Amino acid sequence: MARALVLLSVVLVSLLVNQGRASDNQRLFNNAVIRVQHLHQLAAKMINDFEDSLLPEERRQLSKIFPLSFCNSDYIEAPTGKDETQKSSMLKLLRISFRLIESWEFPSQTLSGTVSNSLTVGNPNQITEKLADLKMGISVLIKGCLDGQPNMDDNDSLPLPFEDFYLTMGENNLRESFRLLACFKKDMHKVETYLRVANCRRSLDSNCTL
Repeated sequence: MARALVLLSVVLVSLLVNQGRASDNQRLFNNAVIRVQHLHQLAAKMINDFEDSLLPEERRQLSKIFPLSFCNSDYIEAPTGKDETQKSSMLKLLRISFRLIESWEFPSQTLSGTVSNSLTVGNPNQITEKLADLKMGISVLIKGCLDGQPNMDDNDSLPLPFEDFYLTMGENNLRESFRLLACFKKDMHKVETYLRVANCRRSLDSNCTL
């Protein structure tokens, strides 16, 4: 009888610990989604303000540039559409999100320096700090998915795309600034999408629609 009570106690403690871990995991996911949503909204505001400051002819010229341009993230292997994203595992989406955020740590320091001084784009140091916080949160989520197993992702050992990628493109500051802001918005949208689907994956919901 005593032995049965001990076993029951062990089972109950184990259940409580697992529930606590699940609760912590959900909180981390929620915080990560909120953080990237804020960055995505900030990126959208920055590029909208930038476009509003342009002359009509400048706006027409720049609207033709981005669809044909490359971003830093194009060097990072990622799902190419909704179907592929929905079929990707939670761990894969977290790893890709980590790489995307990591690729912006250096370029984010130049966000305000490459746009017009008349625009309010926020403190670049704050943006860099928000990216660093998000990166740390995603790293914790990845470790939780691995559950003590070694990280076998080969991409983690690959060097990041060129740090000066955005600073060496374009023919003038106007084009470079537009490219930088457009790519930042694009990548934050990607990460927001991946984290939302990853969060759905942990609930084992097969209908993680976008």
